[in-house]
Amino acid sequence: MEVILQADVKGLGKKGEKVNVSEGYARNFLFPRKLACELNAQLMSELKNKQSSEKFRADEELKAAKANAERISGVVIEIKAKGGVNGKLFGSVTAKEISAAVTQQIGIVTDKRKISVDDIKAFGVYPAKIRLHPQVTAEFRVKITEE
Repeated sequence: MEVILQADVKGLGKKGEKVNVSEGYARNFLFPRKLACELNAQLMSELKNKQSSEKFRADEELKAAKANAERISGVVIEIKAKGGVNGKLFGSVTAKEISAAVTQQIGIVTDKRKISVDDIKAFGVYPAKIRLHPQVTAEFRVKITEE
């Protein structure tokens, strides 16, 4: 018997998936607990529409990430920091500060956890990467100058 899962079922599948189960399992376990619905033409068309809309949304997200990567790639983000003698900084420049600078200077809102950069403890120019999408990363440079 083919059913569409209404919730995640351990060992069977995730919500919205079409699975093939025995009739007894469906009637005695899945249906009473509202974990699945019997597959019919209406549910099948809804499932296809949902899958196509999810694919469209994923494609749009990928397209937007690629466009943002084009805007960020090769850009030099300038951050001002306080420093001491010999070009050393008081503290270090973190991914949080870089994320705020990218948002301010380029206008792309980023998460600090998506930025990878080496420790910045002195003035200079450093390479950095930002992961905009699981398939898209962009490289840019961070220039640290004195306040």
